[in-house]
Amino acid sequence: MLLLSEDQTRDALLFPDLIDALADMFRTGCEMPTRHHHDMEVPGEPDATMLLMPAWLPGSFAGVKVVNVMPGNSARNLPAVSAQYLLSDARTGAMLALVDGGELTARRTAAASALAARYLARSDARHLLVVGAGRLAANLVEAHMAVRPIEEVTVWGRSLEKAEALAQDLRGRFPVTIQAAENLDEALGNADIVSAATLSVEPLICGKAVKPGTHVDLVGAFKPSMRESDDELIRRAQIFVDTRDGCLSEGGDIVQPLRSGVLSKDDVKADLYELCRGGHPGRQSDAEITLFKSVGAALEDLAGAILAFRNTQG
Repeated sequence: MLLLSEDQTRDALLFPDLIDALADMFRTGCEMPTRHHHDMEVPGEPDATMLLMPAWLPGSFAGVKVVNVMPGNSARNLPAVSAQYLLSDARTGAMLALVDGGELTARRTAAASALAARYLARSDARHLLVVGAGRLAANLVEAHMAVRPIEEVTVWGRSLEKAEALAQDLRGRFPVTIQAAENLDEALGNADIVSAATLSVEPLICGKAVKPGTHVDLVGAFKPSMRESDDELIRRAQIFVDTRDGCLSEGGDIVQPLRSGVLSKDDVKADLYELCRGGHPGRQSDAEITLFKSVGAALEDLAGAILAFRNTQG
C-alpha cells in the first residue's frame, strides 16, 4: 500500500489540477452516504468532533476519511484538524493508499472554494481578504490565485500577531501585495473576495461592511452551533452551497437563518452540482453580492485521493 506523507500529498495535488478534478466529480457524481458526525467531550476544552466520510465510484475507487477536529489545539500551537484517508480498489477491495488527511482536507477545501469562485466571483476580482490565520489560509490564497487575477491579499485574525506572521510567510511564497489588517470591517469594505476559515460561534463578517460585487466564501462554521456571517449578509447576498444536504443540516451560516426565518430553502440558488452541470449560471451581475457556504463533502476527498494516487503512481 502506498503511503503519502504531507509533503507528498501536497506535491501531488497542484491546485489547477485539483480544482478540475473536483469539477469533474461534481459533474459526474459518485456514491456518497451521509457522513458520521460525532461530538467528543474534551474535559476543560471545547467539544471535539469526529467525522467519518465514505464515498465510492462503483467498480473503480472507494475511500473513507477519518477526521478529528480539536478546537483546543490552538492553545497548544497544534493544527485543529487531524485526518487520514484510506483509498481502495472498489472492485477487488485491495487497499491502495493511505493519504495524509490533513493536507488532503486543506487542499480540497480550498479547491472547492476556488471552484465556486470560478462561477461566483467577479472575473476582475483582485483583492482577497482571508479571515482566519490557521492552516487553511495559505491554501485559500493559492487556490483563489489559480482562478482569479489576485494582486493584493489581506489577512485578518483574532490575533494580530498571528495575522502578521502569516502575512510575512505568504510574502515569501506569492508575488503579490500582502498585509495584515487590524480592523476587520474596514478590510471587508476593500475586498473583492472574502474567504473565511475560522471556528467561530459568533458572526464575524457583517453584511453592512461588505461592498456590492463582493464574493464571500465561508469555509468554517461546519456545525449548526457555529457561524461566521450575520443575518444582514444573508439578506443581501445570493446564496450558494457546496451540497444542499450538507449545508442545510450542518452549516450554521445556513441552518441558523433557516431556523429564524431570515432564509428559506428556496433562497439557496444552487450547489456545486448544479453550477458544474450548467443548471445555474452563477454570478449574474457585477453588483450582486454572492455567498458560498461549504461544509465539505466526501466526494471532494475521493476526487483528491484518486488524483494524488494517480499522480504519485506516474
